[in-house]
Amino acid sequence: MNNLKINGQRLWDSLMEMAQHGATPKGGVCRLALTDVDKAARDLFVRWCEEAGCAVTIDQMGNIFGRREGRDPSRAPIMMGSHIDSQPTGGKYDGIYGVLAGLEVIRTLNDAGIETAAPIEVSAWTNEEGSRFAPAMVSSGVFAGVFDLEYGLSRADLDGVSMGEELQRIGYAGAAPVGGREVGAFFEAHIEQGPILEDEGYTIGVVTDAQGQRWYEVTFTGQEAHAGPTPMGSRRDALLGAARIIDAVNRIGLAHQPNACATVGLIQASPNSRNVIPGRVFFTVDLRHPDDAVLSQMDTALRAALEQVAGEVGLRMDFEQIWYSPPVRFDEACIKAVRGAAEAEGFSHRDMVSGAGHDACYIARVAPTSMIFIPCVDGISHNEVEETTPEWVTAGGQVLLRAVLERAR
Repeated sequence: MNNLKINGQRLWDSLMEMAQHGATPKGGVCRLALTDVDKAARDLFVRWCEEAGCAVTIDQMGNIFGRREGRDPSRAPIMMGSHIDSQPTGGKYDGIYGVLAGLEVIRTLNDAGIETAAPIEVSAWTNEEGSRFAPAMVSSGVFAGVFDLEYGLSRADLDGVSMGEELQRIGYAGAAPVGGREVGAFFEAHIEQGPILEDEGYTIGVVTDAQGQRWYEVTFTGQEAHAGPTPMGSRRDALLGAARIIDAVNRIGLAHQPNACATVGLIQASPNSRNVIPGRVFFTVDLRHPDDAVLSQMDTALRAALEQVAGEVGLRMDFEQIWYSPPVRFDEACIKAVRGAAEAEGFSHRDMVSGAGHDACYIARVAPTSMIFIPCVDGISHNEVEETTPEWVTAGGQVLLRAVLERAR
């Protein structure tokens, strides 16, 4: 098995074909969770799994599992995977690379006629991005017992449409229970989504940890008024309050370097008219840090800033932390398997912490887990110009193959 190689061209071609579902003019994808284009991509993935001889199962959260049996079906499966959904202006590798790299591992084993001792599964998790339905990683979270099924199915988009309703509409409301079964190990291959690997000349990132995250939703309510006759001193401008918080969030991130990240990524002003003082503004805040104690300090600073600004501008504030994902330490044996695979293949590699959240962060609560990073050009992700190379794609798939085979022996 030491000479076994994935078909890098086949993996690249599969990525390019999948990228047609939701393709954007700038070369990225818009494949929001549970939309018609997400359904089309899911249908293609299911077809490819079946063509590879996998038994396909869909659970009640729409998570898809393609299973290749082993010599001992009673053994817990070695699982690989990631997600199919994207950001509104996303790239064609984020998430889907891990899904199709897992499928390529199965195709490679089929080509070589190799039967593993443990079953192998490739998974596609629903709504990892959280861009349509918040929070992120909700379906892998239900699988891991972080959220209950009712919570997961009730998550709604900005138009009030729930995940449960959309799963029914597109035909992916499966019958299988969500989670509650043993997984022998889980590996997620992914583009780095940052610049470290490319800048430092490494091919493989051996992911040892993932940052903690807190997501918030805030509504400031002031008073709508005419932009002309209303004196500056008597205004209760909700957008002014939001602007001050956006600046405060940036300062909180800068104050907790080198590892902190703080972002306001979504904002909605009402009535959104050029000559009306905004009376209501809804916005989100995303705080991240690999040290939970520092993340808590950032939380305290945000809450203090919100109270101060609301008082100064004369606004009513509605504030909720909608999601907390603590920092994750991945499994030492799985980390060792990834590191050993990179060394055996002769790929340059380094240990690293993931700055982004991934389904692996929740699966790590119920199974030994690690991740494999490959570089992306200029570190750009969550962007239509997101890019990587066939060589990097192949290298990550080869490391995934070796790591999975080690655990599936």
